[in-house]
Amino acid sequence: MEKEILIPKIKEIISEFLDKSGLDITLKKAEWADQTIFLDLEGEDAKHLIGERGEVLFEIEHLLKAVLRRKLKERFYINLDIAGYRKKKDRYLRQLARSLAQEVALTKTEKELPPMPPAERRIIHLELASMPNVTTQSIGKEPNRRVIIQPYP
Repeated sequence: MEKEILIPKIKEIISEFLDKSGLDITLKKAEWADQTIFLDLEGEDAKHLIGERGEVLFEIEHLLKAVLRRKLKERFYINLDIAGYRKKKDRYLRQLARSLAQEVALTKTEKELPPMPPAERRIIHLELASMPNVTTQSIGKEPNRRVIIQPYP
């Protein structure tokens, strides 16, 4: 299905989903780029859809992906942001990764980050992938999987 046809259908499905939630939430933006649908939601009840450490946001993202894939019969990723939470969190994680990487490079001592969801670990890995003096790896089992930043051997 063409992207031009998908976006209005996606907006319709998500608006229906949000209406049924009974919360004051609206779809602010729906865009398609590189096999990913970027969705921005906002409203008075936005904080209820974020949850502690963004856990509710990630669950809603997973649920919306399942609903949309079933109805549209298409393969894609979803990037859901609610009230700008994800953008702020991404910026924070990138800054944290760079800061810790600099410390690891100077002290030659590894740093272990707290457990985080796969999407957040991916941000850390991607941010540090091009740094020649550190390496990253994920260790542990879900939900306690975490990133370790190590000096490059």
